[in-house]
Amino acid sequence: MAEPTFRPVRRIVTGHNEVGRSVVLTDAPSPHKMSLAGVSNFGVTDIWKTESAPASNEGDIDPCSLPIVLAPPKSGTVFRVVEFPPDKEYIGKWKREAAFASMGDSGAEALEEDASRHEMMHTTESVDYAFVIEGEIWAVLDEDEVCMKAGDVLVQRGTSHAWSNRSDKPARVGFVLIDAHPLRR
Repeated sequence: MAEPTFRPVRRIVTGHNEVGRSVVLTDAPSPHKMSLAGVSNFGVTDIWKTESAPASNEGDIDPCSLPIVLAPPKSGTVFRVVEFPPDKEYIGKWKREAAFASMGDSGAEALEEDASRHEMMHTTESVDYAFVIEGEIWAVLDEDEVCMKAGDVLVQRGTSHAWSNRSDKPARVGFVLIDAHPLRR
């Protein structure tokens, strides 16, 4: 696995002290990060996960200590930031199957066989809230695509999709993935 060269994401987590007062538990770069398939500047950083809804705010155990996987936990959520390098830096040069498989079974199973639209085409059984933090990125669907810039948001509802950075600069996108019922296709 390539040594990550993408920027760290500062993660501030609040909680409660022994007398129930609100405090900052951690304030440091999230240690839960990985590069995808040998592309050192293609970075995934997990910020937080929940295992159920409603979620528990008890305790101070870091729920992201398990390996990073694509899908949220069953009945849960995952909040992550992805730094996408420009497509021209990796498309056609990486092993897309290895990239998705590096994110567990949910990643390997998400990959669409037909990569003619884009090498990253995949489907997840989740509702995803995507928000562009920096740069621009194209949301590519089976029949449509839309350019998103900093401040834009997209609700992805279990559709086949890819993210395409057609610019010369990295794009940082925040994602909240919420487990959803599978669609009948």
